[in-house]
Amino acid sequence: MRLGLALGYWGRGPSPDHVELAREAERLGYASVWTAESWGSDAFTALTWIATRTSTIELGTAVAQMAARSPTTTAMHALTLDHLSGGRMMLGLGLSGPQVVEGWYGRPFPKSPLTATREYVDVVRQVLRRRAPVELDGRFHSHPYRGPDATGLGRPLRSITHPLRPDLPVLLGAEGPRNVAQTIRIADGWLPLYWSPDRPEAYGPAVAELPDGFRVAPLAQARICDDVGEGLLPVKTMLGFYIGGMGHATRNFHADLMARMGYEEEARRIQELFLAGRREEAVLAVPDAFADEISLVGPRERVAERLEAWRKGPVTDLLVLAPDRTTLRVLAELNS
Repeated sequence: MRLGLALGYWGRGPSPDHVELAREAERLGYASVWTAESWGSDAFTALTWIATRTSTIELGTAVAQMAARSPTTTAMHALTLDHLSGGRMMLGLGLSGPQVVEGWYGRPFPKSPLTATREYVDVVRQVLRRRAPVELDGRFHSHPYRGPDATGLGRPLRSITHPLRPDLPVLLGAEGPRNVAQTIRIADGWLPLYWSPDRPEAYGPAVAELPDGFRVAPLAQARICDDVGEGLLPVKTMLGFYIGGMGHATRNFHADLMARMGYEEEARRIQELFLAGRREEAVLAVPDAFADEISLVGPRERVAERLEAWRKGPVTDLLVLAPDRTTLRVLAELNS
């Protein structure tokens, strides 16, 4: 199991520590570093900056949001950064949900998310492989564009730039069982948001039969500390926000996943509190047991024991959200 450093997206502004954390992770032997985006900072610019300050660590987006860019634009970002970094780029993509897609990107959330994702990946693959001009008569993505307002002058085009690697890895963030099953069919890897080594069945039966070389790269908060309860507070804060606020009360993929993992009543209570403006109560309503099983928190010996459970499953890359260099170092030592 390889280790990766997940930096997430910016809050109010850029973190002054992200580049140095990435450099430290590279020095410690971490295999990869990952950036993200929601409705603020973008994933590719921050990752490019990190690329200029590192030399060997792989670079991934976890995740770049599909609604933010056309698939050809995303492919252009990926092939450009792959060239500039000497072949270190990995493209992680996610569809997000209706609240973000329609509220921030101003685009309709697809009525068939599986089809939209499949078409998006198809176009990205065509650009990167550069075997022929890009063509797709899709429901959500058509190349050339064939909508009712089309001029009719568009023609299929092939990338002017030759991609450095036509097989640049494409990974997908997926939560529902059908989405996970499709991810295993069409992508090179999967980016689970919440992974419990004790409950792989929550993601559906496809997880039991993964192809050779397929990456499973979950994100997990990690912290070496004496007080487990205190160490779990940032995990619970994240869960309170995602389960309570990252989606509508009637359509929240994160809450649905928590429910499938055995915490349905708690998930609905978190939503109820968060949407009522009682955010602190929503965080406190997150069960310690749930926060604990999807993270690596506590003294060194405890984390070492729990790390073994992660190694025994299908996880190939553990992407850690770690707040400090001590945690990064200890995890590197334990995983060596």
